[in-house]
Amino acid sequence: MTNQRPDAASTADTASTANAAGMSDEELLNAVGPAFGKLRRSSLLEVEDPISQKDLGRTLVLNVILEIGQEGAREVTVGAVGAHLGTDPSVASRMVSDCISAGYLVRAASQRDGRRTVLHLSPEGEELMARFRRHQRSAFEYVTAGWSERERLDFARLMLKYVASQESLRRKE
Repeated sequence: MTNQRPDAASTADTASTANAAGMSDEELLNAVGPAFGKLRRSSLLEVEDPISQKDLGRTLVLNVILEIGQEGAREVTVGAVGAHLGTDPSVASRMVSDCISAGYLVRAASQRDGRRTVLHLSPEGEELMARFRRHQRSAFEYVTAGWSERERLDFARLMLKYVASQESLRRKE
């Protein structure tokens, strides 16, 4: 893959493809689900400071730990990671163990209950997440190079609104 940015004309052509194909509103809405599946894969775009595929998977766990930690003074356990990801506890345990082996997470005794083990990002994990955020921003700028600033901001607002709605529904379950 090359790092050439798409020019405005080719991006406009791509954007108008959906309209030119005569997609109905229903077809357009049905195309959203598959498009979300492609978003995660596009995180591997070869832009500045690329993230390995293995570390990309690890960022999923690290991001969950950061999210749970931001939900108040809640301690993060393997069980909480599994619940947040919607995975079996054994799967969550293997994912967490991989992050610990890679040096991105550390286990510590809970300050509330010494029998429990809690998880924290190591300095290396914090650096990986900072690098991942820079990579995500770079990939977004690369993909949307032909978009107007208004389109970028509108997309960002709507994406965040969608995620907030999804999180709200998840919390109700």
